[in-house]
Amino acid sequence: MLFQRAYAKINLTLDVLGRRDDGYHEVDMVMQTVDLSDVVWLEARDDGEITMESTSSSVPVDERNLCVQAAHAFRRRTGFAGGVHIQLEKHIPVAAGLAGGSSDAAAVLRGLNQLAGAGLTLDELADIGAEVGSDVPYCVYGGLAIARGRGERVTRYAHVPAMYAVLLHPRIFVSTADVYRGLQPSDFTSSPRSEEMVRCLAEGDHERAVSLVHNALERVTLSLYPELRALKERVTSIAQRPVHMSGSGPTMFVLTPVHTHAQRLYNALRGIMKDVYVCRFVGGYAHAHARS
Repeated sequence: MLFQRAYAKINLTLDVLGRRDDGYHEVDMVMQTVDLSDVVWLEARDDGEITMESTSSSVPVDERNLCVQAAHAFRRRTGFAGGVHIQLEKHIPVAAGLAGGSSDAAAVLRGLNQLAGAGLTLDELADIGAEVGSDVPYCVYGGLAIARGRGERVTRYAHVPAMYAVLLHPRIFVSTADVYRGLQPSDFTSSPRSEEMVRCLAEGDHERAVSLVHNALERVTLSLYPELRALKERVTSIAQRPVHMSGSGPTMFVLTPVHTHAQRLYNALRGIMKDVYVCRFVGGYAHAHARS
């Protein structure tokens, strides 16, 4: 049996360039993994079956789960005929805008690559991941990256910013499809902020980086879910720093380069909600190895 960590991600920028002919939207976004993680355990099966269990009752364990879909995609691409049992230890909130499901699927791909001895590169695994979901290719790599297209075209950066994120997960379901449908032409841009964001992070200009955080979906999400708008206003008054949304929400985050400040903010926010996390930015999986 071996395991892979599946880190959550936040969007430091999320710009939408327009609507594509295939019905998706063209995006340009800076992604960053944080050390809030699920753990995916993989165990070989002799009967060739793909089975799954999860510590969370909110997660399906059949063909609807991206982990199971990733395992099938890996077998189609490689010809690997072996079975696998997937055990998912869930810590990332479900349907939170943190790519938990995509990260779990990416962990399955990395783990199966080792279990099967396939020797695929991360680039090859990311290519398989694109069949499973738009965020899966980025999650194969992790770390700091710019994702373009539907999110499947990933440019990686080795720099690990010395930053902390205080995450808040309101227990409110947000429909990603409804959010994207609510985008207006005025929400689109031809001048994404991704390159400048990455440059500021590489140079250690944290305050400038914080000022560049942007999410084109936030306007729509907050208009569709007024309770999230009210919560953001309340958190902003407590944090006295900008509060941003990850993905289509509902998770929000506050950035700071100072751990003690992050801890103080965590203590303050725990007074108004349960699901609050102090996370640090983490690097990618290029040099990470699963343990048996």
